[in-house]
Amino acid sequence: MPREAEPSNNERAFVLEALQQNIRLDGRALDAFRNIELAFSDEYGVADVQLGNTRVLTRISASITAPFPDRKFDGIFTVTTELSPMASPAFEVGRQTDTETLLSRLLEVALRRSSALSTESLCLLAGQKVWSLSATCHILSHDGNLLDACCIAVLAALQHYRIPDTTVKGEEVIVHSVEERNRVPLAMLHHPLCVTMALFEGGEKVIVDATLREEQCSEGEVVVTANKHGEVVQIKKLGGVPADALVLLNCMDIAVAKVKELDLVITKALEQDARERDVGGLMAELRAENER
Repeated sequence: MPREAEPSNNERAFVLEALQQNIRLDGRALDAFRNIELAFSDEYGVADVQLGNTRVLTRISASITAPFPDRKFDGIFTVTTELSPMASPAFEVGRQTDTETLLSRLLEVALRRSSALSTESLCLLAGQKVWSLSATCHILSHDGNLLDACCIAVLAALQHYRIPDTTVKGEEVIVHSVEERNRVPLAMLHHPLCVTMALFEGGEKVIVDATLREEQCSEGEVVVTANKHGEVVQIKKLGGVPADALVLLNCMDIAVAKVKELDLVITKALEQDARERDVGGLMAELRAENER
């Protein structure tokens, strides 16, 4: 099974010595993210996120299916990840790695179990027909911090997606085309985002958005998922050295501040996409006509 190339002893010593002097190889501050580029496709629900040299493409798809027997009034929402050799030589087609398993579980807790999306709004006929929503993350390039990039991409794609409008007549569900009715946005309850921090110097030094080389030299990781209101969804300590309670509290404070910045990036990208589609101008014109 192929593995990611490990840094040499000289590379590792260079990275660690630089961090002792609070210097990162790319010149960022310890608590700074790399440049984030977020773009949307012409099709609703497709988000392309580039975090430094890490790139993720997420696509939302929907279909009508039967609900789970014990959740008759809830739709279905799943998040899947696809890691291919195109992203890194350490990934193989058809073989699930530990990285992919961990990534899928963390995204599931952050986005599905936190009820970021109202699954009740996806119900069409109780116990018979519901919308099944699937978010697929395609990893195009891997240079560290896959979790944060995937979380940004999925959340942005969910906010960008428009689901077909439906009409229920008795036990019949009619799905309207775009020509008949405009598609409607999803019912989002809150917007949780992940912030991954790497630990160094026995857990005393914390850096945000580590590159692949920094991840390989780190002594452990802490993942904090929160929304812009400061509500913490999950805290995960991923192996390595033990972390003191004060270190975890510091990680939470850093994460809450960074989540607000990430949420602003997504909001601005959505507003820019709406302007390019002229949705805002059309709605303003319609409101003006109604007022007259």
